[in-house]
Amino acid sequence: MAFKASEFARRVVSMAGIAVMLSAGTALAEWPEKAVTIIVPWAAGGGTDATARAVAQGLEKRLGQPFNVVNRTGGGGLVGHSAIVQAQPDGYTLGVITVESAMYQAQNLPGVTPDDFTYLGRFNADAVAVNVRADAPYKDVKELVAAVKADPGSISASGANRGGLSHLAWVGLLTKLDIPADQINWVASDGAAPALQQLAANAINVVTTSPAEARPLVDAGEAKTLALISGERNSLYPDLPTTDEIFGIQWSPLPYRGLTGPKGLPPEVVEKVSATLKDITEDPEFKDFMASRGFSVAYQDGPTFDKTVHDAAVSLTESMKAAGLAQ
Repeated sequence: MAFKASEFARRVVSMAGIAVMLSAGTALAEWPEKAVTIIVPWAAGGGTDATARAVAQGLEKRLGQPFNVVNRTGGGGLVGHSAIVQAQPDGYTLGVITVESAMYQAQNLPGVTPDDFTYLGRFNADAVAVNVRADAPYKDVKELVAAVKADPGSISASGANRGGLSHLAWVGLLTKLDIPADQINWVASDGAAPALQQLAANAINVVTTSPAEARPLVDAGEAKTLALISGERNSLYPDLPTTDEIFGIQWSPLPYRGLTGPKGLPPEVVEKVSATLKDITEDPEFKDFMASRGFSVAYQDGPTFDKTVHDAAVSLTESMKAAGLAQ
């Protein structure tokens, strides 16, 4: 009987040792051990998609696992943003968010608020621009606005869903110039890429999106950028005037793109991704890519980006209420 007890004790000790080793192996395992998905809430071919893929390549290069971009479109970005929020907080699903993520709550659209993300860092911020066809009869944004004032319904504009930032930028500009919001003709789309296709096809008259996203059409001689809806000129486009300086107003809704995950990401994932993103934004190769596409590099760390999003939610909600887009 004593022998059996002794044998049982040895087995218990042996099993405990195996358990400790397995536990240690688990603890020592470093993220990422497998491919990571990066959700983009907008269509392939747009600016958010292009910049997200550049960031994904940088993460893959530095962290040694695939970072696969998946476009989840629909609902003016709500589908993709919701997919980020609802993902398992294990670090294997991240996402690129845009300023629309700060606007859904004001529109009573459930599922996404600024409190629902873990913020890893911002990598881009560019003002919205006013773009028209190259053969449009407006030599500048003053003439375009005059045409809208004369017959608001005849000038159709697009760039995002109704209530998205491109919509708010256009409506906010026109309402500040005494054009009633309910008279403005907005055609909803799932982002800049499909809107620009409509512009090229002469199906609409105006697209409000970043000058970088319109640049391929501009370079091809099919479109022209009239102005930035901003209070500051962009160093990448120094000749583009701003609507503030042209009309003597103050209206500067600033879009952003940043990397996030669902709420509750492990601290080690947050630390590693945040540090890696900072390194990517300081990489000359990444900077050259962004500049070649007309995008600025505007890095913010996670906590600063968190504050930027929450501040944007407050200011944009006020503007949306003024424009009749929120209660």
